Amino acid sequence: MEQAKCNDGIITRTHETPLHLGGQGVKLREGARITQDLQPQELESLVNPTRQRGLEFEIVVSHYNEDLTWLKQHSAECCVYSKGGEKNAPEPSLKYTPLPNIGREGHTFLNHIVNQYDSLAEVTLFVQGRIDDHVDMTLAEMKAKAMTTVPGQVTTYPFRELELFEYWEGIPWDKYPCWKRWSSMATQKMSETPLELFQKYISESNRTPVSIGFAPGAIFAVRKETIKRHSKAFYERLLQKMFLGEMAHVNPETGHYMERFWLAMFNPDEYVQWDESDVSEAERNKDGQLAKGRWYRTPMGSAVDLGAVRRGEEIDSPMSPISPVTRSSSTPDSSETELSMMTDDEILEPKTEG
Repeated sequence: MEQAKCNDGIITRTHETPLHLGGQGVKLREGARITQDLQPQELESLVNPTRQRGLEFEIVVSHYNEDLTWLKQHSAECCVYSKGGEKNAPEPSLKYTPLPNIGREGHTFLNHIVNQYDSLAEVTLFVQGRIDDHVDMTLAEMKAKAMTTVPGQVTTYPFRELELFEYWEGIPWDKYPCWKRWSSMATQKMSETPLELFQKYISESNRTPVSIGFAPGAIFAVRKETIKRHSKAFYERLLQKMFLGEMAHVNPETGHYMERFWLAMFNPDEYVQWDESDVSEAERNKDGQLAKGRWYRTPMGSAVDLGAVRRGEEIDSPMSPISPVTRSSSTPDSSETELSMMTDDEILEPKTEG
């Protein structure tokens, strides 16, 4: 009997009841099937019926077909959710929990929060299956930094700086050639605007921000106290709206929105700019991130988006007088090459760079 494991929550499967992870759902055992319309509480009972409590640290990994050998030294601390089916399953030494191939990393992370709300680790590091296109730290270094996180803080990682989101009526994909890889993909459109979603499901107010700051790639660490500033019902409602029902799609528009909402949801005081004057006097906040209202803005019309890049105290940003340290644009991003070899229904969560 094979096992798929998320810490102490074990899914078993036999040859007589194989696991299918395609667009038709996930079959775990006879009569138990995960579909795109599965409710969070049903998923919890099928996928992770038991789980160790009192974890100090956990790495939640949203995986499709990436090579996860970089996790081997920390495999005991990993909770891997894989959406690529058996053909793309992680190596045998790394246990995982299967999920339907929907919703990008936003669905994965919200699913974890909802289903593990009462047994969250003291500190959770959320990552995608590949991070070296956004982070230049080892996993051990990332863990060490994560463990310094305090309640209310959202820890992010260089070299990609925090970026600015201000398109409350919708992302104008056509004005950003650098984002063509995402705009050219089959996408499930959301009828509500980012502003409507933000007001109703994130801030729960009628105020309209000027902008919010976000971590490209949705790689961040938070304490459970920060997550629990919102109720489990809050996250269930958000999961349902953003990624289930009509939005249960391999590439829903809401996946791009959620990537931009995480930091503002956890700490609006730091990551929401409510008016034009609400800008930090300092370039950086106490956590070393670009401070409120000083986040990097991707230039409209740019053919290549490498973001603002910082190593040490150096940053390539139009808001900084420091001499830039830039990544070479002569070498194609490997994630773009990988993406071109995949069909739309195989794409789970390409690494967003905008």
